[in-house]
Amino acid sequence: MYKQKSMAVGSEVSSEVVKYNGQITSFVVLSCMVAATGGIIFGYDIGISGGVSSMEPFLKKFFPEVYTKMIKDTKISNYCKFDSQLLTSFTSSLYVAGLVATFFASPVTRAFGRRPSILVGGAAFLAGAALGGAAYNIYMLIVGRVLLGVGVGFTNQSVPLYLSEMAPSHYRGAFNMGFQFCVGIGVLAANLLNYGTEKIEGGWGWRISLAMAAVPASILTLGTVFLPETPNSLIQHNKDPDKAKQMLQKIRGTHDIQAEFDDLVTANEISKTIKHPFKNILKQKYRPQLVMAVVIPFFQQVTGINVISFYAPILFRTIGFGESASLMSAMVTGVVGLSMTFLSLLIVDKVGRRTIFTIGGVQMFVSQMLVGAIMAAKLGDHGGLSKGYGYLVLILICSYVAGFGLSWGPLGWLIPSEIFPLEIRSAGQSITVAVGFLFTFIVAQMFLEMLCHLKAGTFFFFGGWVAVMTVFVYLFLPETKNVPIETMDRIWKQHWYWRRYVIEEDDTRYLD
Repeated sequence: MYKQKSMAVGSEVSSEVVKYNGQITSFVVLSCMVAATGGIIFGYDIGISGGVSSMEPFLKKFFPEVYTKMIKDTKISNYCKFDSQLLTSFTSSLYVAGLVATFFASPVTRAFGRRPSILVGGAAFLAGAALGGAAYNIYMLIVGRVLLGVGVGFTNQSVPLYLSEMAPSHYRGAFNMGFQFCVGIGVLAANLLNYGTEKIEGGWGWRISLAMAAVPASILTLGTVFLPETPNSLIQHNKDPDKAKQMLQKIRGTHDIQAEFDDLVTANEISKTIKHPFKNILKQKYRPQLVMAVVIPFFQQVTGINVISFYAPILFRTIGFGESASLMSAMVTGVVGLSMTFLSLLIVDKVGRRTIFTIGGVQMFVSQMLVGAIMAAKLGDHGGLSKGYGYLVLILICSYVAGFGLSWGPLGWLIPSEIFPLEIRSAGQSITVAVGFLFTFIVAQMFLEMLCHLKAGTFFFFGGWVAVMTVFVYLFLPETKNVPIETMDRIWKQHWYWRRYVIEEDDTRYLD
């Protein structure tokens, strides 16, 4: 089917591309829009937690020590005012829960399908939102965060898989990026709401911010009830292949889907021979996919983006902005990130993944180095930046967020969701999500302490990682645009480095 050909370092697959019949139908667009709402709940939480943790009434009620340091202690360094393990635990407890939940989500997704896993996630997030909004002590607050984490753990595991399996192969990048686009919508909505609720007299606006997470969670939970299951999952769980075939015809808008259907059936037959996906993913023939499942989410977190997203209001207060100004600045960065993700969505299936990774990586590296340099030279332990330098830092952070919104934001979800063969797909996605949560937790837990001790060097730390990951992608990630998801294994067989690990004898694929 394909012409095998050696590849130069980082070059694109130079073989014939299989094209399936089909088009973008309103049915698949609506289904993916509902599923991608899972991104809104994730983004909303990222944005809301950073905002409320910079609100003085919230800090006074739950974190009085931080409030005292921020308001009354004039001797403490600018970089150390928010250094509290309890405060970071409020943010990061969600990611510990998500890390654990994703390993429960994998067998649910594999055994019952993508839709039930999304439904569990939406319901858990809904419960967490209610508990957070009603919290009257730190324990209720943390338990609510844990429930939110369970919700995010399930949805982040299942939604990207759902989107990649439903989308036509030549538009898969754009459809899958809908998840990150919705994350951006969630972050922006949270920033807008925080900006408004911070002004409510009486100091209870943070309750609205936390409780409003129930809105996207309700849309996701109710919408999932009406979602169709993916053809891949129907084939995996239904003895009658006609139902899966009819669903594939419906979402592709054509009856001529035999080539794609045959590949799905073949992938399912291979999948049935694998009884232990987590054990099998360790085999040498899956080495490239396993490496990407670990390094892509790791790199996505050490870009430092969640530091910006979680703590943007705190960061802007550190450099001298007031409470309202810091929330407004966080809102500006949210708009920039969302706009660039939309641009990436439009061009990813034309330009390709690797080119976008490279452009975004260079932009992020330069921006972080300049922010670090300005803060090192101009921001001391006391006082603030001048107005001009403050706005320059804001512009540079917007440039950084734009680079992330273009590249590592959406592509960090897209690449892992499209590279795994069906037999290890749920396990691979779980590893991806778990690694992401683990390092999100580590970075979130350590950032305020890093800011206190490394000061401006924090930005040099993350900038160094951006340089490493950009080089890694150039050398080791093959181009995946327009490659059908069920025939993705060919890109590893043709890659200059990974082909040495991939076992090419067909009969070995059926060994358990």
